[in-house]
Amino acid sequence: MSTKELAGKKALVTGATSGIGRAIAVKLAEAGATVYLTGRRAELGKETVELIEQAGGTGHFIVSDVGSLDDVRKLAQEVGEVDVLVNNAGIFPFSPTTEQSPEVYQQVFDVNVKGTYFLTAALVPHMVAKKSGSIVNISSIGADVGNAVTSVYSASKAAMDALTRSWAIEFGAHNVRVNSVAPGPIRTDAAVTQAGEVFEAFGEAIPLARTGEPEEIAEAVLFLASEKSSYVNGVVLSVDGGFLAT
Repeated sequence: MSTKELAGKKALVTGATSGIGRAIAVKLAEAGATVYLTGRRAELGKETVELIEQAGGTGHFIVSDVGSLDDVRKLAQEVGEVDVLVNNAGIFPFSPTTEQSPEVYQQVFDVNVKGTYFLTAALVPHMVAKKSGSIVNISSIGADVGNAVTSVYSASKAAMDALTRSWAIEFGAHNVRVNSVAPGPIRTDAAVTQAGEVFEAFGEAIPLARTGEPEEIAEAVLFLASEKSSYVNGVVLSVDGGFLAT
């Protein structure tokens, strides 16, 4: 039985139509938050809301593409003041550097970095004004691990970690905490479809000898969103089964 760590709080989770984002939205709602969630696919967004309601929570879905600054502005206006912001929306098309198209490069940074940046810029003034709030960026261990085909994705996640540290200093004096969660290989439909056998082999090479589940990332996000982590600020928390320890 979940304790209601976020009772009376309002949260926004981007990219919550499936996978890690969906698990985070459900977990925060189980903890008592009223959860606003976004994504580009309306039907999947409705499914997330149904899961939240089945868990006894309250969820509201807004169709939004955080890669569009117009959508980001509209989203911030519609949602209004929040206590918890989870910047989860992200895309991960992989390509060798010599085959990387400028268009996809730009799309990755628009969604993974620019959208996160300007949504945070729009919502953090409310947190600063009331001297309370938690921002959790969903990064990746890819920010710290080299890979031949993930240069653009990894660079975007390293940028998110840099934003986390800068914002922790910028907003910390106002009791607004900013942290990152960096997942290792997590079993989502997208990860399994895109990586296939490589994904399974990756899990076997990790100290815990398995891949992770979206709910395990959601638990880490809940910790950072709640007052249980009231003195945690500017941290990149790796949730990777020990991969970075190898």
